[in-house]
Amino acid sequence: MKRFLCCLLVVLALPLAAAETGGEREQDMSASLARLQKEWAQIQYQMPEDKKEDAFKALADKAGILVEAFPDRAEPHVWQGIILSTYAGAKGGLGALGLVKDARASLEEAIAIDPTALAGSAYTSLGSLYYQVPGWPLSFGDDEKAERYLKKALAINPDGIDANFFYGDFLLEQGEEKRAQVYLNKAVKAEPRAGREVADAGRRDEARHLLDMI
Repeated sequence: MKRFLCCLLVVLALPLAAAETGGEREQDMSASLARLQKEWAQIQYQMPEDKKEDAFKALADKAGILVEAFPDRAEPHVWQGIILSTYAGAKGGLGALGLVKDARASLEEAIAIDPTALAGSAYTSLGSLYYQVPGWPLSFGDDEKAERYLKKALAINPDGIDANFFYGDFLLEQGEEKRAQVYLNKAVKAEPRAGREVADAGRRDEARHLLDMI
């Protein structure tokens, strides 16, 4: 009987231990994502332009490590895509084309795992890629796909700062200034995100700049 009870206690303890391990892994991933987000914002909005390329390259390596650690979670793939796309922007030229393709692959993988992760950020970033990169034969740029993805992002997060900013920017690129103003103003007035103060301030400044241009 004692042996049976000991075995039963061990079996009952296993799910609890697994849950604790799973919780710890979740905390590790969340903490790593927060560090990526913070460092990305500092590079994007506070670092001199001539330093950004190397900084984004190093950050992309960190994102790759996080994706390897959590390959079945969408969030690391989203941030890998975001970082690779901004790294491509900092790099520029033909050398950036491979990076934007890798960014697209990361974002598509995130959508395949969970399209609603991080409030639909994969759709936002993928849409922004499609209208900002060159079209065929140089790259995969496509305004129709861009709008489709950006609208999906807005359907998931209609009041989000990034979803509204990038759709407004897209509309401005299409010459639809009045419609662009609506979304850019929503971006400026979007609710602040905890822990994303630097990113939010930078994005609002970008939205105000576009509104001033209009």
